[in-house]
Amino acid sequence: MKKIKLLVVALFCSLVNLAVAQTYSVVIKGGHVIDPKNNINGIMDVAINDGKIVQVARNIDPKGAIQVVDARGLYVTPGLIDMHTHVFFGTNLDQTYSNGPNALPPDGFTFRNGVTTIVDAGCSGWRDFETFKKQTIDLSQTRVLALLNIVGSGMRGGTFEQNIADMDAGKTAEMAKKYPEQVVGVKLAHFNGYDWTPTDRAVEAGKLANVPVMIDFGGSTPTLSIEDLFLKHLRPGDIFTHCFGQLKTREAIVDVTTNKVKPFVWEAQKKGLIFDVGYGGISFAFSQAIPAIKSGFLPNTISTDIHTGSMNNAMKDMLNVMSKFLAMGMDLPSVIKASTWNPAKAIRREELGHLSVGSVADVAILKLHEGKFEVRDTGMFGFFDYTGHKIEGKQKLACEMTIRNGRIVYDLNGIANPVVVTQKPRS
Repeated sequence: MKKIKLLVVALFCSLVNLAVAQTYSVVIKGGHVIDPKNNINGIMDVAINDGKIVQVARNIDPKGAIQVVDARGLYVTPGLIDMHTHVFFGTNLDQTYSNGPNALPPDGFTFRNGVTTIVDAGCSGWRDFETFKKQTIDLSQTRVLALLNIVGSGMRGGTFEQNIADMDAGKTAEMAKKYPEQVVGVKLAHFNGYDWTPTDRAVEAGKLANVPVMIDFGGSTPTLSIEDLFLKHLRPGDIFTHCFGQLKTREAIVDVTTNKVKPFVWEAQKKGLIFDVGYGGISFAFSQAIPAIKSGFLPNTISTDIHTGSMNNAMKDMLNVMSKFLAMGMDLPSVIKASTWNPAKAIRREELGHLSVGSVADVAILKLHEGKFEVRDTGMFGFFDYTGHKIEGKQKLACEMTIRNGRIVYDLNGIANPVVVTQKPRS
């Protein structure tokens, strides 16, 4: 009997020790952690368990961890948040971005860029949001959130997006309030005309649903005043996307005759307006961004406006856009902040965009290529905009690994030990 008791005690102790040893599902070792919310900028380890961040500290013991990631020489950041994308893809060929061919399936481009959360910027309106939710949001491993188009039919192109009669603030707000976990705001886009009604209806919907509004200011001849837009129509927390665009039908934030940021633009940012990059196809020009950044005017948020047109042109992807801002003079912590914590705040999802203990374990592990990886033997990387203007930079970001909800979903070079290949669907 005594021997049996001893065996039971020994077995119990073994199980306890095993449980203690298996403290973490993933330990990331030796990476340079940049977590702007928590003011972390240095070599640290990160431990993950049950889909959560459980420790950020120096020299975490990886013994017993299911997977250990060697992040030496790499940057460890919160999962990137791209708050301007177009992902309501479908087979209705005449509907452009709304259940149509110009949008993209999220998981195909996010994880290979360190992006764990995206916001679809107005592809769906109140009429078709539930279809978008069913066929894209609910089926994606990427966290997909949405801005509802003030146009009930969404971003179908052509006359649909010019139909003021279909811009219903009440029904838009009603749908936003029905799905508060997925809908983070209201979007106005592509309206062409000298008319404030679309802007005001979008803002009205934002007020009714208590969510921010993102404005793609379309175009008109003559142009509508962005000073009036910023200071008379929008509220603190509303978002002006395509902030570095320069088009004839849309007023720019930098005076092209003086190369200076217009005084009311500084006032608007100070007031609390969010200036979002929203790079897109033709909505970003170095002629706007370079003088703005040199003067100290930085975007609040960096985003791609990714779709089938922009991804294979000057924009390419989130990390390419971030690298352009490094080349223009923003430092790496500022670029990371504008791609993680700032967008989380802008969309009022402050549980995201950081590596706080207890937060969801969405993590990007990035490599900053420098110098040795030459472009045509210059030792520089080339970046260009849609006008053909080219600049060179000494740094370029690339993604080594992405962790979504505590699970490694992208590992470029097998830096996890052991490598575990899974095809797990989104839970």
